[in-house]
Amino acid sequence: MKEQIEKLIRESVESHQLTYQLVEDIEKTSLLLIKSLKQGGKILVCGNGGSAAEAQHFSSELIGKFEKERKALPAISLATDGSNLTAVGNDVGYEYVFSRQVEALGNENDVLVCLTTSDYNEIDKHSLNLKYAFIKAREKNMKTILLGSVKSKKIGEIVDVAIKVNHEKTARIQEVHLLIIHILTKLIEDSL
Repeated sequence: MKEQIEKLIRESVESHQLTYQLVEDIEKTSLLLIKSLKQGGKILVCGNGGSAAEAQHFSSELIGKFEKERKALPAISLATDGSNLTAVGNDVGYEYVFSRQVEALGNENDVLVCLTTSDYNEIDKHSLNLKYAFIKAREKNMKTILLGSVKSKKIGEIVDVAIKVNHEKTARIQEVHLLIIHILTKLIEDSL
């Protein structure tokens, strides 16, 4: 078991090294987020499964605090309101659970950030809720950011900035997403 633990730690360290390949996209993303917040906008964040948890983590870092005392920053995780999610999922369709919230809450100076380790698929409706959220955000003249992976081919084409982790394994991708969230939060906090 010790060897397996050491192997998993090495894999995690190696995946974090991939973040160096993403510096330019992380910088572009931080500048979009900072500009939005300075113009009175807010950050809407969403994802499915573990990515939903990371979306919630990101919004809570912005509303709460990261490393220093500061005013709360406007951020909303679209993945946390069980009543909205189940009402829209039941009455309209699960593929619209995020786009309906973007329609209701999003404004021109806002940014939509979606997290996924995969891509959308029209056949089985996998992650279509993210695709439709991006489409709705575009209709509202919002900026759009993807935290994805090498598997996020189609969805990466419909956003302003796509940060794609160069890895196939979900756990490694999510670990890098968390690191990116912490980097973005630090940059935002230091700029405001």
